[in-house]
Amino acid sequence: MSANAHTDSALTEFVAATAAEYGMPGMAVGIWVDGREIHANVGVTSTENPVPITEHTIFAIGSTSKTFTATALMQLVAAGRVDLDAPVRTYVPELKLIDEKSAATITVRQLLNHTAGLEWNIINDTGDGADGLAAFVATLAELPLIGAPGERASYSQAGFNLLGRVIEKVTGESFEKVVADTVLEPVGLAESFYFEGDVMTRRFAAGHERQQDGKLEVSRAWKGSRANNPGGGLGSTVSDLLRWGRFHLGDGRTESGAPVLPAELMHRMQQPTIELRASTLADAFGLCWMLRDVDGVRTVGHDGSGFGQFANFQLVPERDFAVVVLSNASPDGIPANQAIIRWALEHYLGVVDQDPEPAPFDAARAPELFGVYDIDAMTMTCYAAGDQLYLDCRVKPEIRAAAGAEIPQDHPPFPFGLLPGSDEYVITAGSFKGQRGYFTRDTNGDITAIDLAGRVFTRVS
Repeated sequence: MSANAHTDSALTEFVAATAAEYGMPGMAVGIWVDGREIHANVGVTSTENPVPITEHTIFAIGSTSKTFTATALMQLVAAGRVDLDAPVRTYVPELKLIDEKSAATITVRQLLNHTAGLEWNIINDTGDGADGLAAFVATLAELPLIGAPGERASYSQAGFNLLGRVIEKVTGESFEKVVADTVLEPVGLAESFYFEGDVMTRRFAAGHERQQDGKLEVSRAWKGSRANNPGGGLGSTVSDLLRWGRFHLGDGRTESGAPVLPAELMHRMQQPTIELRASTLADAFGLCWMLRDVDGVRTVGHDGSGFGQFANFQLVPERDFAVVVLSNASPDGIPANQAIIRWALEHYLGVVDQDPEPAPFDAARAPELFGVYDIDAMTMTCYAAGDQLYLDCRVKPEIRAAAGAEIPQDHPPFPFGLLPGSDEYVITAGSFKGQRGYFTRDTNGDITAIDLAGRVFTRVS
């Protein structure tokens, strides 16, 4: 353990109990509170080749990577090389989308706060070569749109990958080199890497997928293709992520006082740009950051997941507090991480995060919800069994067949309930317990879509 790291028996006991309850092979937890780091590490990196987890074990952090992409982009804004309100085509003139008007008008800011109208992503592998990101962007004409630019928020991995291409075009360097040179190295993040060749020579966690018989199997994929690096390709450690958290709790300078990002831009990233409705992701999006008010306190964070690994990264700026939780098994890494985040907020700050209570099942109303809803890669079916509503979300068979890489298995159907007097809902059990969303109606009052985890599923039947 590093010289500035401490232990807390209550935290260690809770993390160990949570890992056991949810069947996590390993978990790493770090907390910054009262000017000190506290760590709790339990379990192993892999059930096949077990090595003890430490705060220096590298996990695939999924979409938490977006915070690094956004920070690198904001440095270009600070230097006057990127204008947040300029059309993306100012920097990527070759951009083509299914709708020409959208392609011509989407702005950099709209990519940062997920209001560009882009659907979640395209599942395609454009290789690990230096042209991987450029090749991905060249396929975006295949990406469905969920609305006009600026119309509403919908979380988009493709949008952040496109931001990575903006960075490449403006700098003339690879995305990964820019982030390493302008963010990772200056902030002192020596345990964070995009390329698996850098990860494999260090202690790293393998993801696991729980099979139908209850057994865990090691995931053979560690992360997505290179084109997904801007939106979700970084590997990092609890130690580095706590340093990253302290940086974003500060004024844009490193611990040695070196400037990385002007304080005004740093703080602007954490200000609301668009409010979200009934979303567990956030109450609002900043510039990349997800903002939530929990028990009267503003939290700033960004979680991530992929291939049996989960990262939760939360800051409470007004209390100079950060908490990082990393785990390595699907699907229960989601509730396991969330349980620790909630415990940490309550134990160290007295901040209580609770799920809303759903209304009783309404047999007369339920049928209008039933149907099939769709995004590019997944189909969701809403139905009832007895007096319980369910959402069954599955990766499309053709996507699995064409992926060319391991895709995480589907979750069991999610039981959910509507919140009193509204079209909003909360998932009541399973790995997504506590997730919120809502059904969208058209001007005739007919349900046309469902929002889950910040993504819009359009009704197809």
